[in-house]
Amino acid sequence: MSDDLPPEELAEFLVHLGRAARGEDGGASLTPAQWTALRFFARANRASRTPSAFASFHATTRGTASQTVKSLETKGYLVRRRSDEDRRSVRFELTEAGQQMLDRDPLRHLAESIGRLGAEERRALGRALPALAIDLATARGANAFGTCGDCRHFSARDGGGHCACVSAELTPEEIGQLCASFAAGDDPALRLPEEQKETP
Repeated sequence: MSDDLPPEELAEFLVHLGRAARGEDGGASLTPAQWTALRFFARANRASRTPSAFASFHATTRGTASQTVKSLETKGYLVRRRSDEDRRSVRFELTEAGQQMLDRDPLRHLAESIGRLGAEERRALGRALPALAIDLATARGANAFGTCGDCRHFSARDGGGHCACVSAELTPEEIGQLCASFAAGDDPALRLPEEQKETP
């Protein structure tokens, strides 16, 4: 196979991989949207564990996202909690059953395949995929999602970090979680070079 596939074929491969990875659900009878929601709430930070943040992440309407979240709550995989900061708002957490369900995640086979790649290939994917996600979100006028280490709101501190967006100290665990307030920093690895961007 050529090492220099055209962008259209690479896009088809990405879509094919996504569909192939979702082709089974380990007998859990969850829809692709429910799996996406379960993964999202497992990886999102505290402020992003809301139906509206999931709607933005999943590029769907708030109504559709709320129905998906409600279905997982009914199945016992998510539980709603009142926000400590604002008692009028709620966030969702995975239950023990939800955590156990992730052990049957159909994406585990794709993750295992990625794990069999060479270290340099994995590093290249780790650089390319976030850059693509940010560029696509920008092109569509949508919110990009990412983690603290790549965000311009973040500054590292001993034993954790600080988020200027929400004026909060972060634990090492929180630094690696998905955030709906993510704003791409100045790291060139997270930006596609201008010469690689197609002009209309």
